[in-house]
Amino acid sequence: MSKAKIEEKFKIRRADSRKYVLSDQKNLLILQKVYQLEEPKLSKEDKNLIFFIRTQLKRDWQTPVIAFLNKMLKKYKNP
Repeated sequence: MSKAKIEEKFKIRRADSRKYVLSDQKNLLILQKVYQLEEPKLSKEDKNLIFFIRTQLKRDWQTPVIAFLNKMLKKYKNP
């Protein structure tokens, strides 16, 4: 199945199609589940987790991981 057909089947937003690596069905499935979770009101913690999960679909996923870890270090290193 072509990428265009997969994106149509999963109803991927155009911006997300450009922003994320959606080369395999697992990434598409992750994004589809993220879409479903964004519909209800989420807690701040859950919103942050969904944001983090989205970063894992990027080509350069390491940079957001480093930023996330830096925030955690700052939070817990100097209580």
